[in-house]
Amino acid sequence: MSDLLIRRASPSDIDAVLLFWREAAKGVSVSDDHDGVAGLLSRDPEALLLAERDGVLVGTVIAGFDGWRCHAYRLAVHPAHRRQGIATALTEAAERRFTALGGRRVDAMVLEANDGAHHAWTAAGYHREDHWRRWVKPLENPPGSLGETAGEPTGRRVPESAGEAAGRVNPGS
Repeated sequence: MSDLLIRRASPSDIDAVLLFWREAAKGVSVSDDHDGVAGLLSRDPEALLLAERDGVLVGTVIAGFDGWRCHAYRLAVHPAHRRQGIATALTEAAERRFTALGGRRVDAMVLEANDGAHHAWTAAGYHREDHWRRWVKPLENPPGSLGETAGEPTGRRVPESAGEAAGRVNPGS
């Protein structure tokens, strides 16, 4: 596996990553677009890890850390390159990143119907926690969506504090 390179993604990789995910990953998320990945790289430039062999993208993982918990997403290996240790190499790279950042526990986001991913995560030492479920809600008008384009605000005021954002503080009080 010495010819496998694991590196962090850069903005110039975004289009290739999106195409790769359409070919290699299962499921599509609302943030699987150029703005979503660009936002990830802007917020955490080291979160998206790429595996390349001979200059060809063969795998990805998002290793996100919010300062409290470690989150792994989008572990994907191209079908023609599976069962070659690429998922293991990506998982280990993500875990090294988490450890260096002070993380203590990783949760992996895995589609229920993705049996291949279940096996990969189990082989890496992860276990399913059936007592947890995700609760999701798409946000209205995120940046780059209808009603707002890059650099053109919608006229919405940005909250000045977390309390105001949560509706606990009136603006200007």
